[in-house]
Amino acid sequence: MTEVDIVAFVVSREHAFDGRPGDGPRPDPAPVDRAEIEVRAGLGIVGDRYYGQTIHKNAAVTFIDEASLDEVVRVLGLPGPLDPHLTRRNITLRGFPIDELAARRTPDGTRHPGRRFTLDGITFQANRPANPCAWMDEVLAPGAMKALRKRGGIRATPLTSGTLRLGPATLTVLD
Repeated sequence: MTEVDIVAFVVSREHAFDGRPGDGPRPDPAPVDRAEIEVRAGLGIVGDRYYGQTIHKNAAVTFIDEASLDEVVRVLGLPGPLDPHLTRRNITLRGFPIDELAARRTPDGTRHPGRRFTLDGITFQANRPANPCAWMDEVLAPGAMKALRKRGGIRATPLTSGTLRLGPATLTVLD
């Protein structure tokens, strides 16, 4: 059991990263930040663009570790903290290396599934990494995509339902 902080939520009905990164992201028709979110088992976050989308079942909720954004600042020599909302990851945590939970392959090709974990009583199945894309260079800073490699977060499936709120939370790795 690890004490963490939930520092940001992003819930958006629209895809902002569409088309060519050089054209810039599309603006959201409504604010994307939230103080709390409703998570539904097998469906995702109520009100989000991936909610209930079968094709995104294994990527319904995305997480990122705020330390990854701090590393981008350090590597690129940026002046201050980055706005976690710009990554478009649904949940930004502080205090746990969330990337370690993603499915992975060992050098010999053996596949290891992602791990199950709970965040304030809601169980998630970590799936694949949420690899950064060229949009990160546009919305964060030039070079951010490369700086986020292997630390872009995870894609997960909610296995149980509940409410999450910004602030202190408990994360427990189950397997």
